[in-house]
Amino acid sequence: MKTNIAVSRSESGVLSTNKMLKNTYLLLSMTLIFSAVTAGLSMVLNLPHPGTVITLVGYFGLLFLTQKLSNSAWGLVSVFALTGFMGMTLGPIISFYIKTFSNGSELVMMALGGTGVIFLGLSAYALTTRKDFSYLSGFLLVGILVAFLAGIGALVFSIPTLSLAVSAMFIFLMAGMILLQTSAMINGGESNYIMATISLYVTIFNLFLSLLQILGVFNAKE
Repeated sequence: MKTNIAVSRSESGVLSTNKMLKNTYLLLSMTLIFSAVTAGLSMVLNLPHPGTVITLVGYFGLLFLTQKLSNSAWGLVSVFALTGFMGMTLGPIISFYIKTFSNGSELVMMALGGTGVIFLGLSAYALTTRKDFSYLSGFLLVGILVAFLAGIGALVFSIPTLSLAVSAMFIFLMAGMILLQTSAMINGGESNYIMATISLYVTIFNLFLSLLQILGVFNAKE
């Protein structure tokens, strides 16, 4: 009897994990497509970048709203509001690279391809090995905070070298976040697919921007 109960719980856990992964990756795919559409729309309309302050206020405001609504159907609405907003801020950045550099389109595609390879590769590794990467959480939290503050400093004081270093830091930090979040979904550390989606989306977004900036510095052609 005890064996049957244990097997039943194990099967229930596997089904729950599979459902979590399915819902998360489905929603993530939809938000990435929606974000690409809003980015394309902002490019077509030639909208200016809203600026750092508005971007941060909009991002953290919508993120807070999503966290509050994550256990209701309205959470899905806030997810698309957040990712759509981030897409709108991304459009002007992509337009800048395309218009400024002769190989701008190539740089964007390289950054996009690199982001896809890193995300899929690390996700596959975490899903296959099923390792618990929760031990990375403290290091990543501190690292992201330091990189975020350094990024603000580089922006305020116009230090290109520091900005480049921050981008390199973010690539490694976002790689760690992919492992951490995927591991959390597998091992029960994250049971809300809306919050898991947001975490992975933000990771992909920052990874893409960081790769684009580094490629722009080393491979851009006037």
